Amino acid sequence: MLNAVYQLKRPRQFELVYQDITLDDQHVIVRPTHLSICNADQRYYQGNRPEEILNKKLPMALIHEAIGQVVYDPTATFAVGDRVVMIPNLPSEEDPVIAENYLRSSRFRASGTDGFLQEYIQTVPDRLVLLPEGINLTVAAFTELVSVSYHAIGRFFESAHARREAVAVWGDENLGYITSLLIKTMYPEIRLTVMGVNEAKLNDFTFADETFLVNRIPQDFAMDHAFECVGGNAAPRAINQIIDYIRPEGTIGILGVTEDPAPINTRMILEKGLRMIGSSRSGRKDFKGLVELYSSHPEVVDYLENIVGEQITIREIRDISKAFEMDIHKLIGKTVMVWDK
Repeated sequence: MLNAVYQLKRPRQFELVYQDITLDDQHVIVRPTHLSICNADQRYYQGNRPEEILNKKLPMALIHEAIGQVVYDPTATFAVGDRVVMIPNLPSEEDPVIAENYLRSSRFRASGTDGFLQEYIQTVPDRLVLLPEGINLTVAAFTELVSVSYHAIGRFFESAHARREAVAVWGDENLGYITSLLIKTMYPEIRLTVMGVNEAKLNDFTFADETFLVNRIPQDFAMDHAFECVGGNAAPRAINQIIDYIRPEGTIGILGVTEDPAPINTRMILEKGLRMIGSSRSGRKDFKGLVELYSSHPEVVDYLENIVGEQITIREIRDISKAFEMDIHKLIGKTVMVWDK
């Protein structure tokens, strides 16, 4: 069968190519229905990656946050019509110590191999997770992003010491919102504080115990552990603020992505005996755990509706470019493309 693949040929230029899919008895065919635009997609779309990287990876179909409907499953794992979230990580081996998302041999959709911006996706059953009946599909579209926070929280609390009365999150954008929401849902006994730069955005963190602007943190404030969800050029300041306010032997989870090296106060890391844990992407067990959390705590999905920004109906290739351009200029939230075909 022929499959339409919408590849980014060069920055700001998509092209439609056709590739053949050979049906077999091991692969499921899924039709993507809701696709969420990520900052990583935007870096490719706008050409904000080094030229050698763009030359190496393009042309390539973007999008690694998406859900779809099963249209063919010879393995009988799913029923035709089932709504599933698609896992972009593509491991080729198993390791008893290293998780699939950290194996250097793993491929990742929309980063060196075609993403979900296709008419159909052919994949093995374990790269799919069944979604709860009746879930908000627009929210479900960015489950991959939420799974990154879920993964980071799990790794963090496997290592952080047992005193967890107070935890703080630096970051009032999407990643900070998601991470804070999951922490409070999974560990409701923790006193959660959120630090940000935009008071209006902080007002949306209604589930947090308290919020502060980063330039108005009380001098006597302290926490046991913290998460950095800022990234970019502001990451060094956020990390150094955390180092200032965290109690000795606390753990700092680093989630924000920055292109440049971040100068941090290593002297105080040593003096306080701090731990720093970096987390990136996620794996199947994180998707499964998160979907179970959606079912057991449906209020999580309700809260996540607050970070839905634009919903763009996609009927042809120019609509994809329109969605990416609108995403550049959005004020808040996630931009989700909805296929109408």
